[in-house]
Amino acid sequence: MRVYLSTVSRPVADPPEPGHRRGRFAMVSGNVIALGTVSLITDVSAEMVAAVLPLYLVLGLNLSPVAFGVLDGVHTGATALLRVVGGFAADRFRRRKLIAGLGYALSAVAKLGLLLAGRSIPAIGAVIAVDRLGKGVRSAPRDALITLSTPPEALGRAFGVHRAMDSFGAFLGPLAAFAVLLVVGQSYDAVFVTSFCVAALAVVVLVLFVRERPTGPTADGETADGPAAEGSNNPKVSVREAFGLLRGGPARRLVLAAAMLGLATIGDGFVYLLLQRRMDLGLRWFPLLAVGTSLAYLVLAAPLGALADRVGRLPVVIGGYTALGATYLLLAGPVDGWPLIALALTLYGAFYAATDGVLIALAGPVLPARLRTTGIALVQTGQALAYLVSSVLFGLAWQAWGPEHAVRAAAVAVAGVLVGTLLLLTSPSRPTTRKVLR
Repeated sequence: MRVYLSTVSRPVADPPEPGHRRGRFAMVSGNVIALGTVSLITDVSAEMVAAVLPLYLVLGLNLSPVAFGVLDGVHTGATALLRVVGGFAADRFRRRKLIAGLGYALSAVAKLGLLLAGRSIPAIGAVIAVDRLGKGVRSAPRDALITLSTPPEALGRAFGVHRAMDSFGAFLGPLAAFAVLLVVGQSYDAVFVTSFCVAALAVVVLVLFVRERPTGPTADGETADGPAAEGSNNPKVSVREAFGLLRGGPARRLVLAAAMLGLATIGDGFVYLLLQRRMDLGLRWFPLLAVGTSLAYLVLAAPLGALADRVGRLPVVIGGYTALGATYLLLAGPVDGWPLIALALTLYGAFYAATDGVLIALAGPVLPARLRTTGIALVQTGQALAYLVSSVLFGLAWQAWGPEHAVRAAAVAVAGVLVGTLLLLTSPSRPTTRKVLR
């Protein structure tokens, strides 16, 4: 069966049926809104902790840049392989909502673990790994539910709306942490407890409002209750079938590209620490740096998702990583003061808005519905494992060369990665209409 790879190029659609054009501009499905609400609440919880954690570890516990790089890498990459396990389990047992719910619950419980870890670095690392285990398990099933709730020509818009809601939670999270610290002083435990309560609310919303099998058109162009539905007559997904995705050209190229892109990402904590050093910001104001990024992400996520549906998803992703490289150059450049903060955080938010959901929307049409979650998990795993490596390498570079030289090297890495990604995902002969076999 031939499909157009909208992941690599401008999406090519069949001639519209009567009423189809009108549907293109309809609102996204209720299931996407419900999943966006869960992500919004969860991100309030997660960003409350993320906003204070770099400060707590580096300035409170006096971690070296290398040690922080290891912990920051663990925060995203150490449990990356479990993304594949979660994705495969969701496809095999056809329980994407259940697997996602387990991931959200695990991350909620991890917030309380930070209270028990105290000042023990190994214990903190273990708790962070558990939290990321929850994120790794839930991400692919959640994104697969979005793709299965959305027609292919609207995937960029659906992920843009979801990521906009997610980023609104990320915008509120640091503000909530800032408010808690204003009320109770420098009490990180109060932030952790409040974060747990918010995360528990997200699990309740997931259970009550997210549907396992949404009706209506899916990313395969059929309804979930039609011929493409995952009925009881379909055989269960096997391990061999799941990893057979990597034998196919499009999926393999996407995983390789995602891994390369992960190598170019140094992590939020380092970016904010670099800004804090340049501006000599007070400790109390540090959580607000994440607010600026989240605000830019919130404003740009939905428009850039819709733009990706119109002009092609790969150009938007490339533009996002170009913004990331510009952010790194600003952190080591001559601009200083509040213009530096405004420009850096705006570009950093634009990077996330142009890449986070769009990269998954880019992958969705290439992956068959029964293996959608596993395929998304493979893409996310490649990126997360590479991020683990990049965090450690950047920590070593910071310690060996100093922060300015390290971040310049990161900007050079972004440029090299963009060239490699273009070579992997574009065709010299037909760059706008490449077809692939599925």
